[in-house]
Amino acid sequence: MDVGDGSGARARRLRAVAREVFGWRELWPGQLEAMRHLLAGGDALVVMPTGGGKSAVYQVPALLLDGPTVVVSPLIALQRDQVAALMSADAGGAVAVNSAQSGGDDSLDAVRAGTAEFVFLSPEQLAKPGTVERLRAARPSLIAVDEAHCVAAWGHDFRPDYLRLAHVIERLGHPPVAALTATATPSVREEIVSALGLSDVRQVVRGFDRPNLDLEVRRFVTPEDLRRALIEDAASRTGLGLVYVATRRAAEEYADALREAGRRAEPYHAGMKAAERHRIHETFRDDGLDVVVATSAFGMGIDKPDVRYVLHAAPPESPDSYYQEIGRAGRDGEPSAAVLFYRPEDLGLRRFFAGGRADEEMLLRVATLVHEHGGTVPARELRAVLDIGATRLTRLVNLLERAGAVGTTARGGLRRVPGGPDPERAVARAADLDDTRRRIDESRIDMMRGYAETTGCRRRFLLEYFGEPYERTCGACDTCRAGVSAEPGTDGPYAMHARVRHSVWGTGMVMSRESDRITVLFDEVGYKTLSLEAVEREDLLATG
Repeated sequence: MDVGDGSGARARRLRAVAREVFGWRELWPGQLEAMRHLLAGGDALVVMPTGGGKSAVYQVPALLLDGPTVVVSPLIALQRDQVAALMSADAGGAVAVNSAQSGGDDSLDAVRAGTAEFVFLSPEQLAKPGTVERLRAARPSLIAVDEAHCVAAWGHDFRPDYLRLAHVIERLGHPPVAALTATATPSVREEIVSALGLSDVRQVVRGFDRPNLDLEVRRFVTPEDLRRALIEDAASRTGLGLVYVATRRAAEEYADALREAGRRAEPYHAGMKAAERHRIHETFRDDGLDVVVATSAFGMGIDKPDVRYVLHAAPPESPDSYYQEIGRAGRDGEPSAAVLFYRPEDLGLRRFFAGGRADEEMLLRVATLVHEHGGTVPARELRAVLDIGATRLTRLVNLLERAGAVGTTARGGLRRVPGGPDPERAVARAADLDDTRRRIDESRIDMMRGYAETTGCRRRFLLEYFGEPYERTCGACDTCRAGVSAEPGTDGPYAMHARVRHSVWGTGMVMSRESDRITVLFDEVGYKTLSLEAVEREDLLATG
């Protein structure tokens, strides 16, 4: 039914484009809700599981809005796949602007001339003032930010260049913005909205549950036993698979062992040449491999529906990363397996990777130079004076910006914030913020240990980590099959998502409940699992 605000008419137009251009007979409720809001001029934060149709949320309304669509996409391989898909759909033309190809100016000319509806760029490309100005002249009608969790400083895959996107969005006139991600806890969702400067925002969060994924953890004492068991497991499975490992060396060694076992296996990691990574990606896509053994460098944007299993040779740094990686299996809805091969000692390696404090001496130099300059300092001049790279400077500036001492201009310059703290106080505040980041990162590692060692339903553990109540056992994980998982606790004063306060750890949100414990995500210290008996006996948490 059409209503006074035209939402019914918008829905009909959206369905028509989806059917006629893309061949989609139906739009799912979450998709249509977000599309309608974008078409009406609002912003949308869309959280849908891998394979849930997030890209459609911007692709369909883009063809109904007058002006090009800017798509922020972090990986060149992902951009390439998305451009190819849009070109095959005859959806108005698509181009990419990235460091791996020449002709970036020609691509931007095509956007301004109206011969390309979609332009894909990385956040690093949008850090270039000239690129932003050329896009501004094209008057974009929609901006899509893919993998939007990368903007969250407390997220699991933070990328500092994403924090510049709020300036870019405003410089481009703040057309409707679609922020898209497969994994985001409630606190990360709040940060995405704030960091991107979204307004009139509609949050569309659709179920994280992937009931076709069978979840299992296998525990080992020695690394030799774990390695032997994983190779035997991967070599015996049918269908296409992914094996995730923690290091580049492990990727090479496991791939060699699987080839010796008769599997078509290739390693994939960031230390390989770009051409070799591209070859493996294409071979995987074209069914030329049985298994890819990879670090976390492989996966973001993988659009392969028939991956039958994902095995982990070591736990990743957080349930966020784990759920995103296992979500690459079974996107066709068919039964698939996710198995974690686990040694508690391997989490120590993750703690090592998560380590590293902010360089307070360099923070002080940046803060002092900007403070004493008085005007706007071009970032390239600051990099030259300090003899540091762009990524390192961006990380330092982000901390000082959060500390209220340094601001950035639309053209990428740095300026002192009037009334902000002096350099010494700014550095102290920035160091405190970085310490908070470290504590939250470490708490995510603790939650990964919690998943591996829980005797409760593993699916419930993951879903409640992301803030989705799951008041039952799934029957499709190893603990449920073994009959050891208990029904969750539902009584008591600590409801899901209730705000609570601890005398030492401050405020937080209840993320999961079991019969004898609750897990709280505290704003300043991250995840803590507390015994209900101790909470009640010592009156540790205040509600409200």
